[in-house]
Amino acid sequence: MRHSDGLRSAAGKVYAGTLFLATNESPYVLAYEWSYLGFGAKYSDPATLPTGTPTDLAFDPNGFNVAVSHQVSPYISVYPWSSSGFGTKYSDPATLPSGNGRSVDFSPNGSDIAVSYASSPYISVYSWSSLGFGAKYSDPATLPNGNSPGVRFSNDGLTIAVAHTNSPYVSVYPWSSGFGTKYSDPATLPAGSGIKVNFSNDDSAIAVAHDNSPYVSVYPWSSGFGAKYSDPATLPTGTGRNIEFSPNDSHIVVCHTTSPYVSAYPWSSGFGSKIADPSTLPGGDARGLAFTPDGNNLAISHTDTPQITVYSWSSSGFGTKYADPSVLPGTTSANGIRVKFSRLQS
Repeated sequence: MRHSDGLRSAAGKVYAGTLFLATNESPYVLAYEWSYLGFGAKYSDPATLPTGTPTDLAFDPNGFNVAVSHQVSPYISVYPWSSSGFGTKYSDPATLPSGNGRSVDFSPNGSDIAVSYASSPYISVYSWSSLGFGAKYSDPATLPNGNSPGVRFSNDGLTIAVAHTNSPYVSVYPWSSGFGTKYSDPATLPAGSGIKVNFSNDDSAIAVAHDNSPYVSVYPWSSGFGAKYSDPATLPTGTGRNIEFSPNDSHIVVCHTTSPYVSAYPWSSGFGSKIADPSTLPGGDARGLAFTPDGNNLAISHTDTPQITVYSWSSSGFGTKYADPSVLPGTTSANGIRVKFSRLQS
């Protein structure tokens, strides 16, 4: 199961829910109805907006709450979510993150929420309940080494990974109501600053998107790093901004800074040959990726108008681009930063 980006749907069930887009212009987070027809109506904005440019989005495992990390205090904002839209923002945590929020994730059982950020200790995890934030857990004994733009729990909830800007660029810890002793670094480190980190849905692989060639590094994972997989034969063309496995782990997708802005590969214990680019490319530097829970659609957020592009997706790769939403985010200078599909299905 994907705990943040959706569940594998039941046989024959077609996803219908909500697509969320974070941008650098107020209202900072937009929510649209989504169905097999594409974009529907835009929901009303939250009554209390995030206080600055968002950097990441996450859902709790039941789809009842949406979290936004952002660059101005309190650095994280969480809202109840239902078919009626955004509810009243939860109270801020008693102990705030100490710097600009960079990434956020819920544990797969929904009992914890993690936010990574730009200042020491670089990562904070809080207990979470229907009442909102609980107490902050103790910091890890070995902190991530620098500004930490990516955090993810493994899908079994037993591990938490942090991508950060200084060597070793990724730090991974056992998780059980608190941080365990940091796992040993991979024998072959990522080649540059870690930007995002993600686990395959079956937790057999851990992937890091980073800022130097080959821009993506993937390792076997089993209570520690295995030997790095060979790089793809056709590399992404620029800094890896984000990385996702398809819901059935048959593909791995990297979005990046240079045209064609997205690179997709078959995945089976290693990279296959790069899939053909979409016929209509994303509009500029791609920042975010999200599959629908049924795996039939792939959304990409990017820097140029329309800031969000969604394609049909199949085992063959990219299909037809959906029509843009009728209400575009912000002005033509807005940047699409992150995208997520809700957990709610019909």
